[in-house]
Amino acid sequence: MKKLLSIVLVLILALALCLPAMAEDFTIAINLKTLSSEYWQNVKAGCDAAAEELGVNIDVQGAAAETEIAEQVAQLETQLAGAPDAVIIAPLDGDAVIGAIESSGYQGIVVFCDTDCAYEGKTSFVGTSNEVAAKQGGDYGVAINGADTKAVIIYGQEGDNTSNLRKSGYEKAVAEAGLELVAQLSGNNTTDGATKVMEDLLNAYPDGINLVLCMNDDTAIGALNAVQAAGVEGINIIGFDGNASAVELIASGDLKATVAQQPTLMGYLAVETALKALQGEAVEANVVVDTVIIDAENCADYLK
Repeated sequence: MKKLLSIVLVLILALALCLPAMAEDFTIAINLKTLSSEYWQNVKAGCDAAAEELGVNIDVQGAAAETEIAEQVAQLETQLAGAPDAVIIAPLDGDAVIGAIESSGYQGIVVFCDTDCAYEGKTSFVGTSNEVAAKQGGDYGVAINGADTKAVIIYGQEGDNTSNLRKSGYEKAVAEAGLELVAQLSGNNTTDGATKVMEDLLNAYPDGINLVLCMNDDTAIGALNAVQAAGVEGINIIGFDGNASAVELIASGDLKATVAQQPTLMGYLAVETALKALQGEAVEANVVVDTVIIDAENCADYLK
């Protein structure tokens, strides 16, 4: 009888080991570039929705601003020290993030969100093809102004991978149209930074700009502030992200367009991808989240 009981217990244990782990058994640490902007709050909302629907535990953190690389690294180091089952990262600086992962000895699932990273142990990247999307935005802007296009680019933080890709996409659009950029400067991913840069550009090139291609919607709003303060007309400003604040300005005729990402979906898919990997499912190396150009024709539908 004892022998039979022992066999039954062994079989039960073996069966339990074969069963897939439940979502609630896992904890996913999430470190976003910041939580202080509309875009990243939308990404967080997607992460939260996925966690609630799928039943997984998450810990979401983000730096005070997209310039705070050291703060992100410190947050990430603390999260990794807690040995989460998976980590989702939107890196401000790829090398800094890789250094934090490697120095921690972390061996779990690593998913990058929004911004890819050349980490050898990466499980997946979930996000937009930034170069392709920016090329679409640049093509749209050039089509509006035609052969008389006088474009400037206000890109993001120096060295940021996302900024580099978007800048490259804009550059390709202008070059393929047989045109040359008037100038390109960094607005440091902030509204105030972009306002100052746009003021400098207007002073340097009076009557010489009719298209502004921006790193994100915060940058576009900063450029708009400078243009309106200077009382200049005839400048088409194109943002990137599809934030409601920018789309409302498109509806009012102040901004021309934005390359709309789907940040809520991106956050959801990042959590879903990490959980699938944890449960032993095969996941795509690149989970692409599509973009769309939002302008006066479709902004009302987009806001709905």
